[in-house]
Amino acid sequence: MLQESNRVEFKSILNDKLEKEVVAFLNNQEGGILYIGIDDNGHPVKSTDLDATQLKIADRIKNNILPSTLGLFDNVTESIDGIDVIKVLISSGLEKPYYIKNQGMFPTGCFTRVGTSTQPMTTAMIDDLYARRIHTTLRNIASPRQDLKFAQLKIYYQERGLELTDQFAKSLELLTPDGKYNYIAYLLADENGVSIKVAKYAGKDKVDLIENEEYGYCSLVKATYSVLDKMKIENTTLAKVTSTARIEENLIDPVAMREAIVNCIVHNDFTREIPPAFEIYSDKIIMTSYGGLIPGQSIEDFFSCSSMPRNRELMRAFKDVGLVEQLGSGMSRILKAYDRNIFQISDHFIKVIFPYKHSENVSDVTKNVTKDVTNKNPNGSSQIDDDSNAEDTILKLMEDDSKITISLISDHLRIGPRQVKRIIKKLSEDNKVTHIGASRNGSWKVNH
Repeated sequence: MLQESNRVEFKSILNDKLEKEVVAFLNNQEGGILYIGIDDNGHPVKSTDLDATQLKIADRIKNNILPSTLGLFDNVTESIDGIDVIKVLISSGLEKPYYIKNQGMFPTGCFTRVGTSTQPMTTAMIDDLYARRIHTTLRNIASPRQDLKFAQLKIYYQERGLELTDQFAKSLELLTPDGKYNYIAYLLADENGVSIKVAKYAGKDKVDLIENEEYGYCSLVKATYSVLDKMKIENTTLAKVTSTARIEENLIDPVAMREAIVNCIVHNDFTREIPPAFEIYSDKIIMTSYGGLIPGQSIEDFFSCSSMPRNRELMRAFKDVGLVEQLGSGMSRILKAYDRNIFQISDHFIKVIFPYKHSENVSDVTKNVTKDVTNKNPNGSSQIDDDSNAEDTILKLMEDDSKITISLISDHLRIGPRQVKRIIKKLSEDNKVTHIGASRNGSWKVNH
């Protein structure tokens, strides 16, 4: 049974204390989770019209709290004991102290978590946090260019069923306080001077460089997708033939690799004007994100799977276009497949070193999986001969992670998104799985 803690708060219904609880978690070092629809004893309470309640929650958090909460919270549904409740995930903000707008930056408007309770902050605490507030965020840095276009970004939004209106620069916080395009806008624009480098070496060190590619000078969203595609190609398939079966696996766990790539880019400290870098060796892949830990963040905070985004505006855009899922979920997926010792953390950078998987009698079959395992579709995706095997795997993935997306399932199974959708459609028709909630923020329920 769920219990309240320093990071978890229960509310049976949406009430006038929402802003107070959210402010406390924003000011908390580890952020937190607010459940709407769970009583003080941890029991779920049936509610009606969850969609409308979620909209109210999002509207109140965005409009009633300062500084801006854009990219710092997520508002989803979760099934507990067969009852759907609302789960509000709140990241620790970088611009503390956060406060209720109509109360101001005073003890009546600033709160923090003390144990399982929410308490007002003292004037001394407020002054101390304000003095340490990070003012050099990307939002406050003017773009080197002001003639920016965003056709690429609009396409990615349209593909997700979202439209960028004429006010998108304001709603996505792409403007400085004096109305100029900021550095976030520069990174998301069709043209910029930022390029992500992917270097490939023949051996285990940097002696023999055989490939040096750059992905950039375009919207960071497009560059990120390009890096993902490149690394997916490099993450070749290994096959081990035993006396009873043919076992196939990637050099690196594909789900963990994808999460690490996106994290490396979205959490990079672009104020230093050093883009993230990716290096491919014969025995490993190294990903480097510059900037080290966020000020005030400990190593335990980093690994705690609680979200503390360095670039919350970028996080918001990446989440909108499907690159980022639920806040804080990326680290948990990486640590599910690898130990934390794959990370190297210093004052100036964070490196993730993925060692390749090795086994006896291993042959590199890359993407061209043998005919006895797959057939090739005309569109280039792999078609699994026996969908029943894929069905079992998809159901297991959904049980492990009810929020898993089509793209992550596709990466895990190494099949195309269209085939994944077809299989899920069949599972739904057979009443083996049910999708709960909205298409973007919903969850999967496996029916036993």
